[in-house]
Order: sequence, then C-alpha cells, then structure tokens
Amino acid sequence: MATERIGRVACPEQDPQVRAHNFDEVCLGYTPEQALLEAGRCLHCKNPRCVSACPVGVDIPDFIAAVKEGDNAKAADIIARDSTLPAVCGRVCPQETQCEGSCVLGVRFEPVAIGKLERYVADWARTNGYSTDVKAESNGHKVAVIGSGPAGLACASDLAKKGYEVTIFEALHKAGGVLQYGIPEFRLPKESVLAHEIGEVKALGVKIETDVIAGRTVTVDSLLDEEGFDAVFIGTGAGLPKFMGIPGENLNGVFSANEFLTRNNLMMAFREDYATPIRAGHKAVVVGGGNVAMDAARTALRLGAQTSIVYRRSEVELPARKEEVHHAKQEGIELCLLTNPVEILDDGKGWVRGIRCIRMELGEPDERGRRSPVPVEGSEFDIECDTVIMALGTSPNPLIASTTKGLETTRKGGIVADNEGVTSRPGVFAGGDAVTGAATVILAMGAGRTAAAAIDRYIKGLQAKEA
Repeated sequence: MATERIGRVACPEQDPQVRAHNFDEVCLGYTPEQALLEAGRCLHCKNPRCVSACPVGVDIPDFIAAVKEGDNAKAADIIARDSTLPAVCGRVCPQETQCEGSCVLGVRFEPVAIGKLERYVADWARTNGYSTDVKAESNGHKVAVIGSGPAGLACASDLAKKGYEVTIFEALHKAGGVLQYGIPEFRLPKESVLAHEIGEVKALGVKIETDVIAGRTVTVDSLLDEEGFDAVFIGTGAGLPKFMGIPGENLNGVFSANEFLTRNNLMMAFREDYATPIRAGHKAVVVGGGNVAMDAARTALRLGAQTSIVYRRSEVELPARKEEVHHAKQEGIELCLLTNPVEILDDGKGWVRGIRCIRMELGEPDERGRRSPVPVEGSEFDIECDTVIMALGTSPNPLIASTTKGLETTRKGGIVADNEGVTSRPGVFAGGDAVTGAATVILAMGAGRTAAAAIDRYIKGLQAKEA
C-alpha cells in the first residue's frame, strides 16, 4: 500500500476523564517515529495548495520533506523563514480550514497532519536547544509596535530580521497578548512553549516593554514626534467583550469570557499557589459557540463546575474547531443547541440562580450562508446555574483611535487599513484583530508580516526622498 494511503497518524492525548481535572496539555505531540510516518504521507505536490492556503506562506512540503529525511534542524530553519511562532501555530491554528483543508491528499484520503508536524519540529527545536535566530546588523531606523500578540510579534520579527530597531509596547505585565491571556494552559502551555517563542523574538534584538498603555502611558504621536520612531504598527487585537443586552447581565456571577479566561490564564487562578479570585460556581453556563466558548467551558469544568454550552444554532454551524468541540464533548460538557438566552435570573440577592432560554429553529441562510435561527414561540425554559459566561465575540478597544488624530476607524471600532496595513495616518500601520475584529492567530500573523513589508518600503521611500 502506498505510504500516503496509510491513515493519518493519531496524536497521543490525555485520557478525557483524567484531563478534565487538570490543566496539563491535552495533546501530547508526535513521537519521532510517528512524525516520520506522518511525514511520509505527504505527496510533495508540484503546485502545493497548502502553501497558498497558509496566511504566512510556510513552505510546507519542504519542511515535511526535511522531517521525512530525519533532519529536524533543516525543517526548523525552513519554517522559521515565514513563521515566528511555530509551536503556537501548530497547537492553536485552524489547519482544517487552511493548509490541511487545501491538502491534495485530503481529496481522497485524510489530509496530512501539517499542524501536528509543525508542532513536532518546533518542540524538537526547543527541547534540543536549537535556535533559528540570526540577529541582523542595525540599519539605524526605529519602529514601534503596539501590542505583543501574534500580529505584533510577527511584524516585529520580520522588521528585526531586516535590521530595524524594534520596540514592542505591551499593556499587560506579560507579553503575548491573546496567546497569554486568552488561550488556556491545556491548549497552549505558557512557560514551556509561549515564553520560549517570545524569547526567540527577543533574541532577534526586539525589545519588549510591558505595563505600557498606548493612549495613556504613550501615544502614537509621542512615539513618532518625541521618541524618534520612524513608523508605528498597531496590533492591539480585539479585547473589548460583547454582551447580549438581556435582563440580568449585571448580576453577580456573570462574566465575559475575556475576564474569566484572563483571570485563569494570565493571572494563574487555576494554580493553588495563586490567590487570584475566580468563580466557576457549581453549575456554569457558557453562551456562544466559538473557540473562546469552548475554552471558557473547558476551563470552568476543570475548576470544578458542571458545565454546559448554550448555542443558538445546531452543531453543524458551530464556529469552533471540530477538534475543540470533540474534546469538550469527550470531557463531559453538555451542548444545549438551538437554544438562546432571553434573561439571566436573579436569586433575590443580586446573584445568578439560572438562565431563561428559548428554543430556536433554523430559518433561511444569512449573508454568510449560515441558516438564521428563529425563536420558537412559547418554548421558553430555565436552566439552573450560578455562573454565566458570555462568549459572544470581541471588538477593538477604542483607546488608541480616540487618542490619535486623523486615524480613521470603522463603525465597529476597527482601524481602517488597506491590504498592506496602511492607515489614514502617514507612518502608522495596523493589522490583525485591531483591524478585522476577532479572527485567528495565523491571520493576525499574516497581517503583521504584510505590514512589516509595507513599513520597510515606507521607510526606504522616505530615505530615497531625503537623498
């Protein structure tokens, strides 16, 4: 039998009944033998669709070929040409809708496990002390990057490789943005994985200043006019949570997923040696169906709550990754589908005692092709709970836009930027969720890389005019 016809090599995982009670990583990663076997499935297409489907353009067939040859160092070098955060992307990117979704092998068989192989290579490099970083000679120009999330880190890395002196300004006390505060430890270990990859960015010469709030501590204008930066990239993400506007959302026991996950992930509430206050309650209901909803539900479960997810469409329409939905169901989280909240119920003392919902049915498709949910009249019912977590998406924080004259924004608060990240302010660039609203890690990285190239052209253009 041809190698590619061998079924996709399953990645070892913690037992669901065990992992539901700990914050250790769920997926354990390939062994060298498993990675070689999976790499052997790649067809090495002449026109690899997987590369064009990758937002940062990783040379996927070449790095997999290196894995197949047993040359993990070469594989790491190939990935590093285009990706700043391979161990992160290998864990959290939605490969099934990007590189793996375009894999030619996947037309007849299961696609190559590109994400698992990328993770394998990155983990090998980390555990073996192999670094792909080469610090470039300074070209004498300074660029400020606001935000240390995936867009900011990718932009900073590409600019540093071109010789720019880059400083990242981060509002929180730890770098990483949504990678640090938004994604749970069981999906992305912070100290062993994220901290290492941020360290690799710093090894390129990138400086990171934490506890700096752009729009307060510094402004875009002060960076350009007073601190000598030639350009500014805004990659502040989308951290402003959305709510439904239903009665009872102001009760004690109601959280945004952003706050709940930040308390747990960034502020270490899940660890017994930290005193960070958090409330999962006895019964938690998470409202929403995306990856953030799955993260919040699985976190609440691990903190001891009986947890369910309320989502207004069916399982087919769930926007979360299939792998995350599968893991949540394995761990015992209940999905209450075709259900929508209409009120959060008060226990008479200002605390949550339940959530009133209404049954939904699917009507005609909306503008994105998803069938619109329609309430079923008279179908209201109550779910008993003492914690409600709203995971309904986020929008960009308006602080930077409100303190930067001439910076155009959209009706929803996103910064207006063209396909290269160019904004309405000369010398100011933006990308990632700050522009698009909440999206994926890899799309933000792609936007950061695109903006870095545009910044390079902009500064070189200024030099040419001065010559």
